[in-house]
Amino acid sequence: MSFIDEINQVNTLIVGASQGIGLGFVKKLLIDQRISKIYATYRQPDSAFELINLASEHPERLISLSLDITEELQIAEAVQQISTQVKKLHLVVNCVGLLHEGTLQPEKSLKQINSENLLRYFQINSIGAVLLAKHLLPLLKHGERSVFASISAKIGSIGDNQLGGWYGYRASKAALNMFMRTAAIEYGRSSPKTLVVTLHPGTTDTRLSQPFQKNVPAEKLFSVERTVTQLLNVIEQLQEGDSGQFFSWDGSRLPW
Repeated sequence: MSFIDEINQVNTLIVGASQGIGLGFVKKLLIDQRISKIYATYRQPDSAFELINLASEHPERLISLSLDITEELQIAEAVQQISTQVKKLHLVVNCVGLLHEGTLQPEKSLKQINSENLLRYFQINSIGAVLLAKHLLPLLKHGERSVFASISAKIGSIGDNQLGGWYGYRASKAALNMFMRTAAIEYGRSSPKTLVVTLHPGTTDTRLSQPFQKNVPAEKLFSVERTVTQLLNVIEQLQEGDSGQFFSWDGSRLPW
């Protein structure tokens, strides 16, 4: 049985929900009658019009919040805002991620590395997640089962790295995995009912992956809907001993 089925009023938070996988989670949760509240964050309103419109259509269940996870004060303020409405969260999915942005592109060789881009990768892909873990603890620390999942990437697996390249993205996702593994150990002591995991979604047809889809076989390029369904299946099947682990979209464990 899914942990969601055991809870009367399930409150969720999707971080990075303006588009892609995050917005897909919001849409999926909206049609799930087990879900009571959905809090969903976006960084810039001009790229979050679909989310904001959905929130206006479902004001009782979906609340959209402005949040830049590179700003710790904004994280604290968003959590405080949620805390005024609910005392518990049961599912948090951090979907924020950066692969390319303007002139920032994955590095093909050491020649292309610069410290500014590396810092940007780590700020968004790694540090933001552990700041979320820090500030969300009070809302996850309760007697019911809860899950805090962060979208990682198989490319962040050190053991799986056979091709090289993409230094900043690989390293920042590896750092995300270490942050979440470490947070899972502390949560195990302070919030033992919370499972903290990282998830590899597979290659999903989103803006993040679009410049790199050329060599992806059609059967390995997932729609957002398929990715979200698969990841929710993994989340709902998590067991007590799974906290601190790195899972692929099919439920298999990935090497660090």
